[in-house]
Amino acid sequence: DGRYTLQAPAQVDGKVFEFKHLIDDPHADWMVENLSAGARVGFDPWLHTVGWVQRVSAKLEAAGAALVPVESNPVDEVWTDRPPLPLSPVLPHDDAHAGRNSEDKRMALGAELEKAGTDAAILSAPDAIAWLLNIRGGDVPRTPLPLSFAVLRSDGQVDLFIDNRKLTPGLERHLGNQVAVQPPDRLGPALDALGQEGKTVRLDSATGPAWIDSRLRAAGATVRSEIDICALPKARKNAAEIAGTRSAHGRDGVAVARFLAWLDRVAPGGGITEIAAEEKLRAMRAELPLYRDDSFDTITGAGPNGAIVHYRVTEETNRLLDPGSLYLVDSGAQYLDGTTDITRTVAVGTPDDEMRRRFTLVLKGHIALATSRFPKGTTGSQLDILARQFLWADGLDYDHGTGHGVGSYLGVHEGPARISKMPNTVALEPGMILSNEPGYYRSGKYGIRIENLVLVRECDSLPNAERPMMEFETLTLAPIDLALVEPSLLSAAEIAWLDGYHARVRSEIGPGLEGEAADWLVQATRPIGG
Repeated sequence: DGRYTLQAPAQVDGKVFEFKHLIDDPHADWMVENLSAGARVGFDPWLHTVGWVQRVSAKLEAAGAALVPVESNPVDEVWTDRPPLPLSPVLPHDDAHAGRNSEDKRMALGAELEKAGTDAAILSAPDAIAWLLNIRGGDVPRTPLPLSFAVLRSDGQVDLFIDNRKLTPGLERHLGNQVAVQPPDRLGPALDALGQEGKTVRLDSATGPAWIDSRLRAAGATVRSEIDICALPKARKNAAEIAGTRSAHGRDGVAVARFLAWLDRVAPGGGITEIAAEEKLRAMRAELPLYRDDSFDTITGAGPNGAIVHYRVTEETNRLLDPGSLYLVDSGAQYLDGTTDITRTVAVGTPDDEMRRRFTLVLKGHIALATSRFPKGTTGSQLDILARQFLWADGLDYDHGTGHGVGSYLGVHEGPARISKMPNTVALEPGMILSNEPGYYRSGKYGIRIENLVLVRECDSLPNAERPMMEFETLTLAPIDLALVEPSLLSAAEIAWLDGYHARVRSEIGPGLEGEAADWLVQATRPIGG
């Protein structure tokens, strides 16, 4: 899709690979057009979800072909320098940050299973297991996850399949005697046992590996394809998690403001590279309390590199932040009390009129989403157009989603809710944290994105509302570059929002700044309204 259509041809040998747009030209359609009747297509059942297999199988079968699981992945056979499985330590996540102890979570979800007549749920998503057991790890870069599988039973007991060499001293006491730690190779026999006992088992078809589904069914289990039982309660942040993420964003805003002040001072003079800017921002965040890591590899894109939505700088692509260009930096951090994700686009020197117009159109969409109010039951797909409407009016668009869920010291990308063109049936609920990140990308020239994280909350300022209403609270605190704003394109209400947001930024992060950075913040958040 749009995140990679520019990146792939620049990084992959076009003599070996043909590039296809994943959404416009799905691989299943390509197979139907290119395979003859009787063809058999192999797939690794560990690397494809139940839902994917069902969808692709239906298409191939209609064309007389078949999808066939393979026991040995041919890529694995030739991957001779494959790194070993990670063995990062698994640590307890303090209840003060989690806001709810693991036993309470397990018993509540177990009761939900029992009420539905389901004996157990298979957990294959590492973030779901980390949330349920209040543990964190380091097996996944930039995300504090221990790789594992788990079986949650209706009585609240859990079988955790994990390499016990990763468990730190005292962790089993933290887990409690209702959590049984087993080696990973015992997962298969445990699934067999569920089937042999005639159990009814819940598995998420959108995230669960096809291997697990097949093993359960072969053993005689009844499999119910339902959303991961942890997904919604994990997405609905509790009071402690909300307080923690507000605190994390306050500290993060100080680091980002210090970085933007430094950038504003040194970049117009030339000599600053994408890598140098990224390293400066990371160093400023690393000084903050509770900082553990970046929440993803920073996207640091100068000029045309900013038009590559998920650009990753290398020594070969590292560009200078040239005067007259735009610089896009999408970054975030993992703090013990919250996860942050922010994008700012800044002008290096003086921007041209086109840059200012298109930035302002993106800003208008950002404000429209940030200020929206919507009835209970509304999905992100229903709100997505709010962020695109002003770009569409100018014949422009962006080829990525407008918002993704964000975890609490977990994944910077979290389901099940999102804001995008793609259909989504999950309603936005109080406590969910999502991004608000419309953008615009002119290939070969520049990229624009404005991203804040927002919290879904109940709207209590409409006393005459006839139904429960929701709204967003903006969590991210950092200036938006006024050099790129064209005030004549903004309505009075939009100017009031921008001035009000900047006043809040100045008030909340200003006390954490001093010297030149403090002076810069006053100027960067000056009101533009009359």
